[in-house]
Amino acid sequence: AYAVDNIEGDDAPDLTAVKAKIDAKDYKGALADLRDLAQDTQQADVYNLLGFTLRKTGDYTTALTYYTKALELKPDHKAAREYLGELYVETGDMAKAREQLASLTQLCPAGCEERADLQKAIDTKVTQ
Repeated sequence: AYAVDNIEGDDAPDLTAVKAKIDAKDYKGALADLRDLAQDTQQADVYNLLGFTLRKTGDYTTALTYYTKALELKPDHKAAREYLGELYVETGDMAKAREQLASLTQLCPAGCEERADLQKAIDTKVTQ
């Protein structure tokens, strides 16, 4: 699935419809909604979901841009760190994937879903 951190502020956009489209793998519909939201607001969760959706469609270059924007706004955004790491796994840049894992280890030393998921993605790639 996908993860979002707690949205910043009370003026955060409602991402329920977007998440439903992502769950249904309607990435084109989700992208249209997310691009509209991104024009109206600068939210790390919106940029993170843009990155996620673009990565799922194979547009790694643009996905990287949005993950970077999400992390510029919120450096401790665990979901963006996980997904950025997964992008690096998918593109074969294991060193950068491990950098994101190290960041997640600092953000959640006792462990968290994002850290576990990225570790699993790295382990799976290494054993292939």
